[in-house]
Amino acid sequence: MLGLIGAGAFIDAFDIYLAGGVIAAMADEGFSTIDQNAIFMSATFVGMMVGAAAGGLVGDRWGRKVAYQYNLLIFGLASLAAAFAPNIEFLISMRLIMGLGLGAELVVAMGMLGEFVPPERRGRWAAMLSTVIATGLPVASVVGLFVIPNLGWRYMFGIAGVAAMAVWVARKNMPESPRWLEAQGRHEEAEEVIASIEKRVAASHGPLPPVRSDQHLTQKRTQSRTPLSALFARGVRSRLFVASLLIVTINVTVYGFVSWIPTFLVNQGMSITGSLAFTTAMSVGALVGSLVCVVLADKVSRTKGLIFSCAAIIVFGITFAFAREDIFVIGLGFALVTAVYFFVSLGQFGYTPELFPTRLRLRGTGFASMSGRAAAIAMPFITVALVKYWGPEAVIALVVLLILALMVGLLAFKVDTVKQSLEDIHKAPLPTETALPTKATDKSSRLQ
Repeated sequence: MLGLIGAGAFIDAFDIYLAGGVIAAMADEGFSTIDQNAIFMSATFVGMMVGAAAGGLVGDRWGRKVAYQYNLLIFGLASLAAAFAPNIEFLISMRLIMGLGLGAELVVAMGMLGEFVPPERRGRWAAMLSTVIATGLPVASVVGLFVIPNLGWRYMFGIAGVAAMAVWVARKNMPESPRWLEAQGRHEEAEEVIASIEKRVAASHGPLPPVRSDQHLTQKRTQSRTPLSALFARGVRSRLFVASLLIVTINVTVYGFVSWIPTFLVNQGMSITGSLAFTTAMSVGALVGSLVCVVLADKVSRTKGLIFSCAAIIVFGITFAFAREDIFVIGLGFALVTAVYFFVSLGQFGYTPELFPTRLRLRGTGFASMSGRAAAIAMPFITVALVKYWGPEAVIALVVLLILALMVGLLAFKVDTVKQSLEDIHKAPLPTETALPTKATDKSSRLQ
């Protein structure tokens, strides 16, 4: 499951990160202007914002697998079409469509993997997915370094499109989430998925341990639909608020500060070549932060881990802003990026999807992701204005204030999810649902 889910998410990350090299090449050969490149970049995030919401709706209504296959097909076909774009206007329209698939892909990836993983290791596997996605940046940079000068920027879209279609074919045999099937009242199908998994695991690892608990999620298929308004019901809206604040903070931190590190270094008198070299060295922290999360995610509470990483980002960010010596710039930059991507791994891929019950998981995650993408769209303009009038320190101040607000929200929220079954996190029934006895004969909840 990690391979199938991670492959699609990696291709999405690859596509997001290839944009930097592509727009430079397009401008150099006269295919586009700087203003058109800005529209191209904005189209990506607009599409991702809409795709995040749409992916959540489709995934909760028609299934995780359905959402996965459609968004990857849309992205793959649009990428292939982009490789043959006759003009920048057509390419921008294809980029918008690619963004729809990109936004939906990450939402489904965030929500689906955890539905297949036992609670004791759920955070670790979410962090491993984040690590796979983080490799998209260095891979896109290396591939672009060889492909763009020798073959041209169009091949970058072709590579992403062909890879996406290959994964789309491989995913045809991906099982549907048994938790989603049971939440829809499709108990027999859920049991078939679980029995298939048990058979395969038993064949390679021997007899399975006894089932620890057995629960129903719903009573009848006809009562299985949960309205979108349930996201804003009492008890759920506080989770939605915290999840949205968390994803907004992540996007503001990454796109409002980390992405602008080269500019900040140049403003401090460093050459462009030097700033890019330092940024490349510091970007290793993205992988390190994700790997640290793999080790620690299930050993500390989600709330404590997020608050600790927030505090580290504040300390390293403020100190980095005033660093002048090269050794301190590299060291503090590396520490800052490491803390940021630990924060991303634990918060975006671990904690956020756990906050919502199965029947609202993708819609809740999608709404939070949509809010984050809106922040990502706005942050470049806000960052430019702040730097212009008050300097880079104003950007840091904005990020610090938002992180402090998140820390207060997490402390007040007091909901932790580490090592808890997804069913135990959400014991109260949602609107239109009926609570049932915990003991039942249906076996699909053996997944926990």
